[in-house]
Amino acid sequence: MPARRNTSRTDAPRASSRSKRADILTVATEFFGREGYEYTKWADVAASVGVGSTALYHYFESKQHCLYVILDEAIAHFRERFSELTAAHSDPVDALHAVFADCFELSEHDVLRNRLLVAEQGLLSTRRTSPREEQARQAARARTRDLEFEYAAFLSNAMKQGAIPPNDARMLARAVLGLYNSIWTWYRPHGIVELERVAEFYVERMLAVIGASPRPAPERLAA
Repeated sequence: MPARRNTSRTDAPRASSRSKRADILTVATEFFGREGYEYTKWADVAASVGVGSTALYHYFESKQHCLYVILDEAIAHFRERFSELTAAHSDPVDALHAVFADCFELSEHDVLRNRLLVAEQGLLSTRRTSPREEQARQAARARTRDLEFEYAAFLSNAMKQGAIPPNDARMLARAVLGLYNSIWTWYRPHGIVELERVAEFYVERMLAVIGASPRPAPERLAA
């Protein structure tokens, strides 16, 4: 867990509101991802960030509000990377290889965020009475739909170009995203299965679901 910060020194520079909010999101992600959302106490997040429990409400209305923002930002990051990588490659199959490889270039924090995203996705389906919570929930849900739509649109275009076999693009997008998401129900950082091995196994199968050919492994030069 992140170390508890010492807030007793009056000569220490005060963090900006923006950076403090980012600190809360980072710490909350690590607590939620390691301990589980339901088992994390909001007060523990406050203590690790170095603020009083009531100060958290300046940034987030509740623990659940914070969770929705984390989920929204995680999905936004996936969509941003997908857009960047697909735009950078004219060949759809090259783009898919780049996207899938990037999906496994993860820090431990990224892994915990993915784990949280998959574990708590169901909470996005329940309407909230609080306006701020509901706004954050709706934003995360809309972002999820947009990511799925962007995947489906890309795959549909790849089919039109003859790069991959024709199929139901939306169903295919859901299948690939579902396969990727399934990893985070069981993968643990520092576990017995290394992330590199997981990437090799799953990228090949994600490509197979789509009907794209894997790239041949580079030949090793003889000594």
